[in-house]
Amino acid sequence: MPIVVDIDVMLAKRKMSVGELADRIGITPANLAVLKNGRAKAVRFTTLTALCEVLECQPGDLLRWEAEDTADG
Repeated sequence: MPIVVDIDVMLAKRKMSVGELADRIGITPANLAVLKNGRAKAVRFTTLTALCEVLECQPGDLLRWEAEDTADG
């Protein structure tokens, strides 16, 4: 998938657990894991806002685009 989710990077920088982050943003740890592991199909702006507030970061610190490998072969 060309959008990479770097929530785990920010969690490590903030020395915060997935459970603590989930509690502070108001979603279940299971739903946060789906988002963190790049399996989510979408993310609500309210969730993204809460993530940025709690982790004290910008959306670009959590999400980045990577080109897909399009090599023929």
